[in-house]
Amino acid sequence: MRGSDVGKPRGILKSKTTPGNFHHSRLKPSTELAHFIEHFWIVRWAIAGSEPHIAETLPHPSVHIVFEESRSEILGVVTGKFRRYLRGSGRVFGIKFRPGAFYPFLGAPVSEITDRTLNLSDVFGAVSLAFRDALLAEKDERKCVEIAEEFFYQRLPERDAAIERIRDVVETIAIDREITRVEQVASMLGLSLRPSQRTFRKYIGVTPKWVIQRYRLHEAAEQLASDQPADLTELALQLGYFDQAHFARDFKKVVGRAPGEYARSL
Repeated sequence: MRGSDVGKPRGILKSKTTPGNFHHSRLKPSTELAHFIEHFWIVRWAIAGSEPHIAETLPHPSVHIVFEESRSEILGVVTGKFRRYLRGSGRVFGIKFRPGAFYPFLGAPVSEITDRTLNLSDVFGAVSLAFRDALLAEKDERKCVEIAEEFFYQRLPERDAAIERIRDVVETIAIDREITRVEQVASMLGLSLRPSQRTFRKYIGVTPKWVIQRYRLHEAAEQLASDQPADLTELALQLGYFDQAHFARDFKKVVGRAPGEYARSL
């Protein structure tokens, strides 16, 4: 049974004001697809007469497929900040794959599409164009999910224990603040450092170090946007940084603003 409760979204960089009307929903996949798909997501906006809104996120180590009138494509992991200007009105329907779960569909190292996009037909052939058209024509969110699930039901790969193992490791990093070193990740995989890095590039598309840092920055952005932001030195230590300066450098490099500046902007 599908539902909309898939937990609190993380990685969305907050802004002080959001003009117009916005809608963001996320729907769980069916049990049969949950090994591969994390959730379906829908964003709608109507900001006619307002200045363009800049939507910014720190993407997860996941591949997405997005469907929009102006473009429909496969997005590899984005290593930097994702920024999108929203104008007028529109809708995007997206499919977020679990970490590593797009590998059997792609049939190649996921690192080959990191910071890149592919046409749907590059992976799924010409039949994907009819799939795209059906989704764009349907306005009901749950019916869109049904269309997407039917498409993937017919293309489900065999479950792979290696993919499930690295997927579970990545999803553990997301919630366990104590994981701050690549050596810990290698130990969880039962591998030495270099093989663990190769495994991550093959299935996830990025390195273990990147995954650790990205999830810690998610945590930082969330805490800085709270009503009572944490002390920066204390927050840096919580996230496994040696000192506040290293934390501030990493945060500014990705977000574009120092932690204190980001907190004050909200």
